[in-house]
Amino acid sequence: MGLRVAPLGWGTAVVAVFATAAGRVLGWGELAALGVALLAVLVVALLMTVGRTRYRVVLDLADHRVRIGQRAVGRVDVRNAARRRSLPSQVDLPVGERVVELSVPSLPPGGTHDDLFAVPTERRAVIVVGPVVSRRGDPFGLLQRRLRWTEPAELFVHPEVIGLGGANAGLLRDLEGQATRDLSDSDLNFHALRDYVAGDDRRYIHWRTTARRGRLMVKQFEDTRRTLTSIALATAVGDYAHPDELELAVSVAASIAVQAIRDERDVEVLAGAGHLRTATPPLLLDDCSRLSWSPTGPGVVLLGRRVVRETPDASVAFLVTGGAPTDADLRLGARALPAGTRAVVLRCALGEDVAVRTQGSLTLGTLGRLDDLPRALRRVVG
Repeated sequence: MGLRVAPLGWGTAVVAVFATAAGRVLGWGELAALGVALLAVLVVALLMTVGRTRYRVVLDLADHRVRIGQRAVGRVDVRNAARRRSLPSQVDLPVGERVVELSVPSLPPGGTHDDLFAVPTERRAVIVVGPVVSRRGDPFGLLQRRLRWTEPAELFVHPEVIGLGGANAGLLRDLEGQATRDLSDSDLNFHALRDYVAGDDRRYIHWRTTARRGRLMVKQFEDTRRTLTSIALATAVGDYAHPDELELAVSVAASIAVQAIRDERDVEVLAGAGHLRTATPPLLLDDCSRLSWSPTGPGVVLLGRRVVRETPDASVAFLVTGGAPTDADLRLGARALPAGTRAVVLRCALGEDVAVRTQGSLTLGTLGRLDDLPRALRRVVG
């Protein structure tokens, strides 16, 4: 930021110097007069940018989180903090990829001027608003002084999310824990009796069986565990036939994850370069707003391996992808999951009808709209 010389200003300076020098050397008075006149214009333009404008600027967004299509507005408040009347100026406000130009009139000491602006929210995104930059210069656009007044602010446009309610009840059931084949000497799920060995906790001796058999018998239990739901989203360009399929896939993954968080279940979301935050739905949706596809992003074929590597204790795994992969690709992606993990592959293909096929512990589902997700999950459970 600071004083900037426009290309026209540099051109004017070069012509002014050349005309003045050539006029003196050649004795051409008119050319020398032209050079002096251009130099005078440059001096006046410089004088018009001298001095520091004293503003106090506030950039205020009504909301920092909105849904797709929800109205998002902001306000720029400019106050003259100097003891003298300020000169008129222009204010630039970057909003995403476009720049909003605002005019600030001459303000008395302590005078204020505010402008409202709207932020487009038609697409999921993280929109950077600001910083507010004032411009003051000459009418010819030769010189310009730019001053930065605020820091940029982020507006999160969240993906569309649909409420699932009881659509996933049973699949993500976690009231009593899920039994495993691992045996332990203390838990809630009774498995069998075995002979007592030195070191066993005497609290678990089954006295009635001990009296009947004439030797000490202790209870043995099956380990229980909380359900860990792992949701892996493909972000490879080749997995999606259309950009809107990625938007549908993000909404599907976000809807399942938000429902799991609200149900106070353990959930991990693998998307992009790492894990998304799942402490609260707003934090999860903030991270979802940043997601984009990439030529080097993981495709559905690699999702199963990623789940095993990053969430090895997952009991339910959702692999979410676009409509481009074939059924063979979907099965290959789920093949790496361990036998004890319930695998659900959701293929998001725009315009297709709901279809669910179950093969052992693997379920392949197809949906063409976000509204189809509850119905698809009910078929998965059924």
